[in-house]
Amino acid sequence: MKKYLILLIVFFLLKSVVLLAQPGWREITTVEEICSAYPEVMQNMLNQFNLDYIGLEKVKAANENGNLVEACNELLSYYKNGNTASFLRVTQPEKSSKTDANADITLTNVFIVQNVRGEVKFGDDGHRDWYFKGPNNDREWAWLSNRHSQISNVLSTYFETGNPKYAEYIDLFLRDFIIKSMPYPGVKSSTSVWRGLEVAARAKVWSRIFYGLLNSEYLSPSTQLLMLSSLPDHAHYNRNFHGGNNWLTMEISALATVATNWPEYKKSEDWLAYSVETISESMKGQVYEDGTQTELTSHYHNVAMQNFHLFKEICDRANYPLPDFFNETIEKMYSYIAHVIRPDGNRILNNDGDRGSDVQLILRGAETFNKPEWKFAATNGNSGVEPKNGPSFFYPWAGQLISRNNYSKDAHWSFFDVGPWGSGHQHNDKLHLSISAFGRDLLVDAGRFAYTGEVAQKFRGYAKGTQGHNSVLIDGKGQMPDTRVVDEPLSEIHWKITPEFDYAWNSFDKYFDVEGVKHNRTMMYVRDEFWVIVDKIETKIPREIKTLWHWHPDCKIEVLKDGIVSTINDKGNLKVIPIKKSTWVIDVIKGQEEPEIQGWYSEEYNKFESNDVVIHSTKIKRDKTFVWLLIPSVNEISELKAKLISENSKEIIVKISNEQKGIWQLTIPFSNSYNARLNFNSISK
Repeated sequence: MKKYLILLIVFFLLKSVVLLAQPGWREITTVEEICSAYPEVMQNMLNQFNLDYIGLEKVKAANENGNLVEACNELLSYYKNGNTASFLRVTQPEKSSKTDANADITLTNVFIVQNVRGEVKFGDDGHRDWYFKGPNNDREWAWLSNRHSQISNVLSTYFETGNPKYAEYIDLFLRDFIIKSMPYPGVKSSTSVWRGLEVAARAKVWSRIFYGLLNSEYLSPSTQLLMLSSLPDHAHYNRNFHGGNNWLTMEISALATVATNWPEYKKSEDWLAYSVETISESMKGQVYEDGTQTELTSHYHNVAMQNFHLFKEICDRANYPLPDFFNETIEKMYSYIAHVIRPDGNRILNNDGDRGSDVQLILRGAETFNKPEWKFAATNGNSGVEPKNGPSFFYPWAGQLISRNNYSKDAHWSFFDVGPWGSGHQHNDKLHLSISAFGRDLLVDAGRFAYTGEVAQKFRGYAKGTQGHNSVLIDGKGQMPDTRVVDEPLSEIHWKITPEFDYAWNSFDKYFDVEGVKHNRTMMYVRDEFWVIVDKIETKIPREIKTLWHWHPDCKIEVLKDGIVSTINDKGNLKVIPIKKSTWVIDVIKGQEEPEIQGWYSEEYNKFESNDVVIHSTKIKRDKTFVWLLIPSVNEISELKAKLISENSKEIIVKISNEQKGIWQLTIPFSNSYNARLNFNSISK
C-alpha cells in the first residue's frame, strides 16, 4: 500500500512538471509549439483543406507522412508565397516609433463600444474575459466587442505608423481569443462569442489581418495557424445558423468572404454556391420594389445595402455570376439614400437608427453606378450633375415622403412617415414628421438610445413609443404595433408631388387601451414657403388629444399667444401656428423622468441629452379637425396670415397671405390626392 502511494505521488509530481513545462498561450508562437500544445486542433485544421488543391502538394505529402509540423510549415509557406486574396496583401510599413492616441487606448485593453468605454480584464486563467458586458452591464457591449473592430482599427494604425507594438498587440489578442474560444460549440447561440453577427464580423476583420500581416514578423506562425483552424468554424456557423433579413446579409456575406479568400478549404465551393442562392432569395424578400429595406430603418437599410454591395464585390472578384436583379436592387437602395439625404449630409433619424452622414456611401454608389446626380445631392451641388427629377420624392412601399425645395445646405427638408410599421427595429411612429431648414434640425425623432443595459432600461420604452415622436396621443395613449410588411405599395391616392407642392396622407386607429378612434393626418408642403398639417380625429365619445412637437436640443423655444410656438435661433427657425381655434393647454417639457420619460433626444446609440418637447393638449367631444401652419425662416420668421375658409367631410380650404408675396389658397383633402390643389395670386411689384 505504501509503495502504491509513493508511485501515485511520483506520477502526479511528474505530471505537474510536464504541465508546468508547457508554455502559456502568450509563449506559443512557433509552428512547433502550437503543434505540440494543440496537435488535435492542428490536425483537424489540415483536414479542412482540399490537399489536392494546386500548390498544396507538399502539404499533402507531409500530412500523409504523419509530419504535422512540416505540413503546417508548408501550408504557411503556400500562403506566404502565393497570390490568394491578392487584393488584401499589402506591403509592410517601414518600422517606426510613431503612435496614435486612440489606438493606444485599445492597447491598454480599454475598448470603446458604442460610445461606452470599458476595460476588459484578464481572468485567473490568463485570458481576457470575452464575456465582459462593459460598465453598464450591457450585453450589446459584449457582443460588439467580440466583432474585433477594435483590432481592425489597430491594424490600420500599424499600417499608418509602422510601429511594431500595434501588430504585436493583434498577435496576442487573436491568440488569446482563439484559444479561449475553443472548442467551437457548433450550435446556434446568443452568447457573447458565438453569435451570428459577431462570427460574421470577425471573418471579415480576420481576412484583413491574415493577409495584411501574412509576411510580417509580428504576426506569429502559431496565430496564423490558429486563424486557419478557426475560420472553418466561423464559416460553419454562418452556413448553418444564419438569421434572416439584415442579419442574413451580414452573415452570408461573411460566409462568401471565407469561401473566396480561402478557396483551398474543402467546402469553399459549396459555401459560395449556397451564399449566392441564399442571399439572392433573401434580397427578394427584404427589399421592396422602391429600393427600401423592409425594416424601414435608415441605419439598417445601410447595413443591408453595404453587405449586398460587399457580396457583389466578392462575386465579381471570384468571377461568379449574380442574377441581374441583384445589381439592380443594390442600385435602387443607393438611389433611396441619395434621395432622402438631409441638406447637411445626414440620413433620416427614424426607428432604431442613428443620425449620421451618408455622404461617403452615396459618393461610393454614384461612382459604382455612374450616377452624377447622386453626387450632386450629396455635395449640395458642388459636384456632379443636377438631377432632372426631384427634389422631393415619395417611396410608396416605405410610405415615406421626403420634401425639399433644393439641394443647397440651407434647403427645406422634411420626412413624413405614412407607411407600414416595418419588419424589424420598429417604433410606434406612424404619421411622424421631422423638419430641417437653413442648416438646422428643428423637429426631430427622439432616436433609439440603447437596446440593453441601464440606458435602455430607462429610455427604451420612450424611444419606441409614440410619445417620442411628432404625432398624436389619444387619451394619453400611444400607437400599437401595426402591419410589419406590405404586399403592395400605397396607391397614388395617398400622395402627390407637383412643382408647386407635395402632399401625402394616411390614418391610424390602433392605440393601447383605446378603441373607436382614428387619427388621420395630411401634410401639404408648399415649395420654398411652408408646411400645413391637418390632424382629423374621428371619435364618437369625448377624448383628450395631445399633439407633440419634439425640438432639436440646439433649438431655443418660446411659447406665444394663441398656442403659437416658435424657435428663436440665430439661424434656422420654425414657427408652429394653430390655424383653427381651439382651447389649448401648452406644456413645455425638458429632461423629464417622472412621472414618465419625456423630453429626451438620442442622435447616436448610448448618447442622449435633454430637449424641449411642446405638447398641445385639448379635449374634444366628437370628431375634430386641427390645422397647423409651420413656417421656416432663416432669421426672423415671416408674418403670414392664415384663415380656414371652409371644411367639410372630405377636405378643408385654407388661405394663407403674405403682404410682400401674395395669397395661397390650399385645397387639402383628407384622403384623396387627386383633389389636392394650390392656387397662388402674387402681389405685383
